[in-house]
Amino acid sequence: MDGTGLARAVHRCRVEWMDTDAAGHHHNTAVVRYVEAAEAALMRAYGVTGYFGAAPRVRYEADFSAPLWFGQEVTTVLAVERIGTSSVTFRFEVWGDGQLAASGRYVAVHVPAGRRASAPWPEAWVSAWTSGGGRDSGGGDDVQPGEVPA
Repeated sequence: MDGTGLARAVHRCRVEWMDTDAAGHHHNTAVVRYVEAAEAALMRAYGVTGYFGAAPRVRYEADFSAPLWFGQEVTTVLAVERIGTSSVTFRFEVWGDGQLAASGRYVAVHVPAGRRASAPWPEAWVSAWTSGGGRDSGGGDDVQPGEVPA
């Protein structure tokens, strides 16, 4: 299943001191934390429970295009891009002051507790991700991937 209209979330935060490196701008690992916070917001907004601990990442790619500085507001936009039988691909953008700082994709695979191999996603999760009608994801706005957040 590919396309638009799938689940999405927006997460806003600030660059904290612990997110910076010796150069004074964000450390690349901070982007992963921002994206994971957006992922948690997405799962809450769409009522998906039990996902964390059952969906390890098997691929992660990121392109870094601008620095983020201590205290700067960060907007992370996360969207489900593709749902497979047992995998899901997310795309993300991390913005600071209207400038794209990072973008990328990652793939998670459903591995239920006690199993060592992937298994199909629960139908309730697929239904939630394809409903397009999640509750407030914490962003309070309708920023779409590719749009410059206000």
